[in-house]
Amino acid sequence: MSEKKLYTSTDFEKAVKIGRPPNIVKLFPNSKALIVSGKFIDRGMIAKGKAIVMAANGRNNFVIRGALQAAQRANAAIIIEIARSEGGADAYCAVNYWNIARQVDALCNELKITIPVAIHADHYGIKKEQDIEGAKIEIPTLFEAGMTSIAIDASHMPDDENLLANLELNPFVPEWAGLETEVGEIKGKSGLSTVDEALFLIRGLNAHDIFPDWIALNNGTTHGIEASDQGIQVDLTAKIHKALTKYRISGAQHGTSGNSSERLKEIVAKTETTKANVATALQMISWGLEVNDYGNAILDNDGNFIKIKGEGATEKMWAEMVACAESKKIKGGNYKKLNLPFENRFFGQPKEIRERMAKRVEEFIYNMLVNVFNAKDTAPITIEEILKTGTYNPGVKAERLEDPYEWTPEKIKKRAASVTTDKGPKGDFDD
Repeated sequence: MSEKKLYTSTDFEKAVKIGRPPNIVKLFPNSKALIVSGKFIDRGMIAKGKAIVMAANGRNNFVIRGALQAAQRANAAIIIEIARSEGGADAYCAVNYWNIARQVDALCNELKITIPVAIHADHYGIKKEQDIEGAKIEIPTLFEAGMTSIAIDASHMPDDENLLANLELNPFVPEWAGLETEVGEIKGKSGLSTVDEALFLIRGLNAHDIFPDWIALNNGTTHGIEASDQGIQVDLTAKIHKALTKYRISGAQHGTSGNSSERLKEIVAKTETTKANVATALQMISWGLEVNDYGNAILDNDGNFIKIKGEGATEKMWAEMVACAESKKIKGGNYKKLNLPFENRFFGQPKEIRERMAKRVEEFIYNMLVNVFNAKDTAPITIEEILKTGTYNPGVKAERLEDPYEWTPEKIKKRAASVTTDKGPKGDFDD
C-alpha cells in the first residue's frame, strides 16, 4: 500500500526544475527524476531529526530497482551508491561509476519515482600518494557521468597524508556536491578511530574552508559478511560525533550488514549519523539467499550459503554461480566477484524472476527505512529543503573556525606526530 504524500505534484515539479545539479540537467534534460546533491539528503535527515538515509550499494540493477521502489513506498529520500572497488576501473560489478547515474535515472522515470535521490561515489580510495595525480583526472569524469556526491577515502594512509590528500583533491569536487571524508580504515575491532584522529582531519579541512557533509569512522564494523558480534561501537561513535559538534558534520556509517537492527537503532538514537551504507546484504537478498533480520547471510553447517527455493535468482542460476565460484576458488564474502560475470545472465532470466529479485530487496529496504532508520516521510522534508534553498546548491553547514596559518603542510606533518592513534594491523582490508 502506498504511503500518503505530504507534498504536491507542483512542489515536486518545481524541485525537479530547480534542485537538479548542472551535470544531471545536461545528461538528462527531459528527465522527471529528482536526482539531487547528497547535501540535500543529509539536510533532510537533519531536519527530521534522528533519521538516517540508506545508501544502497547498487551492485546489480535489481538492487537499484528494489531500493527505489522501497524508498517510494516509504516516502523516503535515498542514496544509491557504488564504491571504487565495486565499480571503479578494476570493478567486480557491471554497475559502475560511469553508468550508475544512467541506470538510476532510467529506473526513476520507468517506475515514476517521486522522491529525492542522490548518486554517491563511495570509497574513492587513495591508498598511496601516487594515486592522487590519477584521481585528479578521474574524479571529474565521475561527475561528468552523473555523480552528485563522493567519499574521498584516504584513510589507508597516515593521518597527515590523509588530510593532505583531501586538501589536494577537493578542487576537483564540485562545490555543490555531497562530500564524505573518512578517518580510520575499516578493520573491524582493530585500529578503532579516535577523537584525536577525527578532530585532526576535520580541523585541518575546516582551516582550508572545506566542510564535509559526513565523516566515516572505523567504529568496530567490517565490510562484507560479519563473522562475529563485535559490530558497531555505539558509544565510541557518539563520543567522536560529540567532539565534532561545532564543526557541524554528520556521521556516515559503513558496514551495516553485520549489525543487528537493535544496534542500528542505537546508532540512530545516540549518534549524529545521517547516512548508512548497506551493500553485501542487498546483493545476497537479491540472489535469494537466506539472511537474518538485518541482512547478514546465514551459512549451513558446512559454511555454505543457503539458497531459498523460489526466491531471488532461479535454482539453476544459483547452481551455476556456485560452480563458477568453486572453479575460481571464491568463498564467503568474495562471492561479490560473481556480480560482473552474472549481471547479463540475470537480465536473461524470465520477467517474473527479475521482478522477484528486486521485490525481495524492496521488502528488506522498506523495513529498514521505516522501522530501523526512521527515514519514513523524509522525501517531503528534503523537497522542502530544496524549495527553501531555491537552487541545486544548499551551501555548507559549517563555517571556518580554524586558522589556516596553523594548518600549512609543514605544520600538518608536525601536528600528526602528536595525534593519538591506533591504525591496527597492516593488510589489504576491503573497501
